[in-house]
Amino acid sequence: MVAAARHLLRAKDLADARFAEPLTVTDLARVAGLSPAHFSREFQRSFGESPHRYLLTRRLERAAALLRNTDRPVTDICFSVGLTSVGSFTTSFGRIHGMSPAAYRAMFPSAERHIRIPGCVALAYARPQNRTFREAPRRGRP
Repeated sequence: MVAAARHLLRAKDLADARFAEPLTVTDLARVAGLSPAHFSREFQRSFGESPHRYLLTRRLERAAALLRNTDRPVTDICFSVGLTSVGSFTTSFGRIHGMSPAAYRAMFPSAERHIRIPGCVALAYARPQNRTFREAPRRGRP
């Protein structure tokens, strides 16, 4: 039984590491070396939730962090965490957090608070350097 638990942990680690990719229960079962049906039963028994629910929860946790810490659009966040439908994302997010993604974001200060320097300095620093003009040669160097 220890070997089966180790294989289940490999599948769980894969879900944690690659949650944004289009993973299926079949992909996770393949990593664990089990059939999809047996894998689902063993995963549920070992971790208390189905593999699909576990993967969805990881994706929604990451989405919540992005909503708190960035100003990216909700649609962009939905797709960046591996979900393919904004409607199902909103429904699932509401089921887990009790509110829509936009309402969740409104509970936190703007992401601009993370910038510790004035905006004009950040913009100037991010501006690409124009290297098309020749610079004057330094003294002592040709």
